[in-house]
Amino acid sequence: MLKGLIGKKIGMTQIFDDQGVAYPVTLIEAGPCYVTQVRKPEKEGYSAVQLGFGEVHPKRLTNGELGHLNTNKIPPLRILREFRTKTPEVNIGDKVTVDVFAVGERVDVVGVSKGKGFAGVVKRHHFHGMDATHGTSDRNRAPGSNSSGTTPGRVYRGSRRAGHMGVDRVTAQNLKVVMVDAERNLIGVHGAVPGGKGSLVVLKETRKQ
Repeated sequence: MLKGLIGKKIGMTQIFDDQGVAYPVTLIEAGPCYVTQVRKPEKEGYSAVQLGFGEVHPKRLTNGELGHLNTNKIPPLRILREFRTKTPEVNIGDKVTVDVFAVGERVDVVGVSKGKGFAGVVKRHHFHGMDATHGTSDRNRAPGSNSSGTTPGRVYRGSRRAGHMGVDRVTAQNLKVVMVDAERNLIGVHGAVPGGKGSLVVLKETRKQ
C-alpha cells in the first residue's frame, strides 16, 4: 500500500486528550492526490509512484505537462512528486486520500523552511559571541577568527559564516498522526513542520520505526 501524500500546510492548533493535556498540532490539507505514473524496475530501473496534487486551469500548465496527464485522462494538476516504494499496489488514475494514514501512525513531513534573509553567525549557526565586558564594544556578535596564519594561509571551504538563512529542504521525522478527517481532506500531526502557512509539504511513511 502506498503511504504518501502531497498537501498544503494550513497552520497550527492544539488538541486536548482525555486527561486535559494540550498537544500542539499542525493541520495539513493533504490530497486528494492522483497516481499519474508508476515506475517499474523492468522499464525505469527502479520502483516508484508519481502523485499529482492541486487541480488548476489547463492554461496554467505547459503542453508537455498536459500531455503527460491527458494520456491517462487525469485532471490538470500543478504539483507532481515521486514516492519510492517497493510494492506500489496502485494503478495510474487511482485517487489517494488521507485514509492511507491512521491515527497513531508515524510520518515524515518534508517541506521548505521559512526564509530568514541574510543572518549573522549567532542567529544562523548559534555562535556564542564574545563577553559584553572587559572593553569589548563591537565584537559581541562577531564570528571571531577565520583560520590560522601561515598554515594553511587561507580559509577552509565550508566554514560557518554569516549568509543567507532559510529556504532549505527540511524533513520533520517521526511525527505522530493525531487526527484524520477524510471529509475535509485534513490530517493533523503532533508538532511543527517546516514552512509557512500555505506552503507545500510531502507526507511519507516514517523511515525511523
